[in-house]
Amino acid sequence: MTTLAIYNPATGEKITDLPADDAASVADKARAARAAQGPWAARALDERKLCIDRFRALVVRDLEQLAITMTRETGKPIRMSRNELNGLLARLDFFVGMVEPVTATETVYDEGGMKERIEHVPLGVIANISAWNYPWFVGCNVIVPALLTGNAVLYKPSEFATMTGLEIARLLHEAGVPRDVFTALVGAGDVGAALLEQPIDGLFFTGSHATGSRIAKAVGSRFIKLQLELGGKDPTYVCDDAEPKAAAESLADGAMYNTGQSCCSVERIYVHERIYDAFVAAFVETVKGFKSGDPMSEDTYIGAITRAPQLDVLDAQVADAKARGATLHTGGHRGKGPGNWYEATVFSDVNHDMELMQEESFGPLIGIQKVSSDEEAVRLMNDTRYGLTAGVYTPDADRAHSVLSRVNAGSLYWNCCDRVSPRLPWSGFGDSGVGLTLSTYGIQGFTRPRAWHLRS
Repeated sequence: MTTLAIYNPATGEKITDLPADDAASVADKARAARAAQGPWAARALDERKLCIDRFRALVVRDLEQLAITMTRETGKPIRMSRNELNGLLARLDFFVGMVEPVTATETVYDEGGMKERIEHVPLGVIANISAWNYPWFVGCNVIVPALLTGNAVLYKPSEFATMTGLEIARLLHEAGVPRDVFTALVGAGDVGAALLEQPIDGLFFTGSHATGSRIAKAVGSRFIKLQLELGGKDPTYVCDDAEPKAAAESLADGAMYNTGQSCCSVERIYVHERIYDAFVAAFVETVKGFKSGDPMSEDTYIGAITRAPQLDVLDAQVADAKARGATLHTGGHRGKGPGNWYEATVFSDVNHDMELMQEESFGPLIGIQKVSSDEEAVRLMNDTRYGLTAGVYTPDADRAHSVLSRVNAGSLYWNCCDRVSPRLPWSGFGDSGVGLTLSTYGIQGFTRPRAWHLRS
């Protein structure tokens, strides 16, 4: 039997071996999902909503154990695991509350015996290849609205968060979602590749740009619904009228939360020259106060790096920044083993010749660059192939709007950062991907609008 080994990234120890799928089992599950999707869509919407309400209650019931499982397999600090699960509840409430009004059949014309209506019908069978850094958030952003709108879901959690993925499946099945309507697939890239070969109606992926590009090429000729939530190199500009200490404390959290392993982590900071030195000093002081250690400890802020290969990426960016003249204030090295550890690392005096200002770090590493004007800041913020989020810190609302309206990004932040709301669409420009989740648009994305022309 094929198995998938699960390791604890904080210790390097094996947690378990899980039975894994292969091409044959993936095909079997896809056929079962196709057969189950029609009866699921035929159920009353209230029945599907009730399943998600029960799922929510089960998450609350098992929250502490779910948080421990997530921390063990991803290295996320335990209090951040709890935060993710508690934050999930509002998203579930939003999806349940909004699915009916945003997918209701609408009569858009009714005159002279002719009616025109728009109906929203489910896509069919959805493939979801999900991420490990926020497995409950990212997974349920797809799973829950897909199920509510009548789709069947073939869900492949990341191999670095598979135990959490199986917990999602366990609770959904306990809540009343049929096993063939929601099916988890266990495995690594080969299982994801086998999933792409199935006759699916939509593919929703969250992960790296490189993998997203391969997926787009694999399914592009099939004209199915394709959504790719990819990376970011998210910038923030601190204006000269901002309070440097307050901005530094907020942005340090935005850069280092979840050990910097978030697509919307702050990855580049530009600071006006008038407050640059004060900001850097406050930022470094804040980061030095973040405790690194056992992810199961209540006071740990910096956890383990989930994927060992990312340590090489961080090493390379640090070496490049040093070689090109950046000033290292703290960190810059791997932490002591065993396990995957990296020190919280802050550079100033950086520029766009350096990799850490161009390529996604996805770890506790940040560069701070001095600018002389809003115009320079905007130019540098747009000097990227990504476009996920961008922010500005200033007490001046007009100035914030002037800056942000010129930045190419899907989410814009004024005096805040690293924030996602279920009420707002989550999307990106450029290599940050195509499509969106969340908001009413994210719910409708799991349906196709069908036009009715009715003459009486």
